Amino acid sequence: MTGKKKSAQASVEAMYRVFTVPEAPESTLSRIDQNISRNLAGFLQEHIVAVERDLSDVEKDFSDYSIPEKPVFVSEQAQFLLDKLVANSVHTASPAFIGHMTSALPYFMLPLSKIMIALNQNLVKTETSKAFTPMERQVLGMIHRLVYQEDGAFYRKWMHDPRYALGAMCSGGTVANLTALWVARNRAFPAEGSFRGLHQEGLFRALKYYGYEGAAIVVSRRGHYSLRKAADVLGLGRESLIPVDTDDENRINTDALRDKCLELQRQKIKVMAICGVAGTTETGNVDPLDAMADIAREFGAHFHVDAAWGGPTLFSRTYKHLLRGIEKADSVTFDAHKQLYVPMGVGLVVFRDPSLASAVEHHAQYIIRKGSRDLGSTTLEGSRPGMSMLIHSGLKILAREGYEILIDQGIDKAKTFAEMIEAEPDFELVTRPELNILTYRYCPENVQEALACADPLQAEKLNTCLNRITKFIQKTQRERGKAFVSRTRLEPARYYNFPCIVFRVVLANPLTTKEILADILSEQRELSRDEGIEDEISILHQMADAVLKQATPNARQA
Repeated sequence: MTGKKKSAQASVEAMYRVFTVPEAPESTLSRIDQNISRNLAGFLQEHIVAVERDLSDVEKDFSDYSIPEKPVFVSEQAQFLLDKLVANSVHTASPAFIGHMTSALPYFMLPLSKIMIALNQNLVKTETSKAFTPMERQVLGMIHRLVYQEDGAFYRKWMHDPRYALGAMCSGGTVANLTALWVARNRAFPAEGSFRGLHQEGLFRALKYYGYEGAAIVVSRRGHYSLRKAADVLGLGRESLIPVDTDDENRINTDALRDKCLELQRQKIKVMAICGVAGTTETGNVDPLDAMADIAREFGAHFHVDAAWGGPTLFSRTYKHLLRGIEKADSVTFDAHKQLYVPMGVGLVVFRDPSLASAVEHHAQYIIRKGSRDLGSTTLEGSRPGMSMLIHSGLKILAREGYEILIDQGIDKAKTFAEMIEAEPDFELVTRPELNILTYRYCPENVQEALACADPLQAEKLNTCLNRITKFIQKTQRERGKAFVSRTRLEPARYYNFPCIVFRVVLANPLTTKEILADILSEQRELSRDEGIEDEISILHQMADAVLKQATPNARQA
């Protein structure tokens, strides 16, 4: 007797079943739920980064472009996801995954997320969110107070006032930055006389009315690429994002900033916004926010701080001074899915003045009526999930003291790793950590000595060779799957601003230990002896020896 495989059927009864809660703990859906939880728990406990598998090979599992005519069982789809999706995902929670701004999550986020998904609230309007709306306003108030430290009377007055907003919840830092600059743009060209405001008449008429040739957003060369996107979306054009040189510590040069603003002023270009960075993506440095606030005030510009990464440093009594001046910002961006340790897909922007959000207020009779408590009136995105619930849970369960421990440990760990790198003769620390991000590279001791006395052409040749070696080590280490560091390109002044490829490390995962960091260095040292890079290493040493040989007689003559 041959068994026939049971197939799923589409029917009214079947549709009813998939939309209702399982009746008993031993039901099929309950067993599937438990199996997925066990599988994910095992995945998240693995202490290695997922082994590299060619993406073109993975694509074969997702190559069918036709929507199935017949349904499959939930159990069948669950198994497919476990085998093909989970198995080929990245272990971002791994303590050895230290290359990006994605860390392990507090485990309580997983079960609490079920509440958010099950309720499926839509924060665009109170009719679809009810209690989630005041909760979101409370979260914005909490982060606002972290930044601006207003007194209790301020928050009692403004936090739940439907006519105002202390900020806006967004899907991430990119939309948060865009929202802040959207506010800045509309405020820069307000209604006056016969002009009904940029938000009504557009950028062209605004410039014409106010007598400007253009508008600009000014930021350091280390500013995040989302600001360039914002300049594009807001109709200014990408070239209107004006970069300013940084100092040797990757912080904006305030003299150069002021000179640039004066230059733009002479060109009849409105300095719409000045953006400070609190935790640059590549090196984790913090701009001199205090001085930038003064310059923004001088030129009548909106002062925005992109604190997507570094904002939670304010939890730390030891390190919050690094963000001095952030309280003078008109708006501040946080990425909650970074150092607030909530799942991917939530950021926020807070406004110092509760009336600022009115610059982008929109209404519609069928959904967001004027005077309502609907949060959608001042957010770029319409339908949004209740992610504020997870931020609220983190702020309550971890509290200020918990976040302080996480921030302090991350910065202290970065300092420790920097010391470990400097103690290794064959590694070079490229940027010292100010927060918890640093860069370094494999660079043998004799090569470091050669670079110290090399002329521009010699330094260029040595660094070009080092770039190929760094790229090989980073890529090969990632493919091995034991650990992951990312790579970026910097232009160190000591090397005549030549673009150097470096390893970039982000130390936010509380599970990353000193032993794991030592193992990462050990593996990179081992990879420097790989036969795939043998010839390049040989050429590097030959060039370094030649530079040192040439420098020795010159030193004797001097």
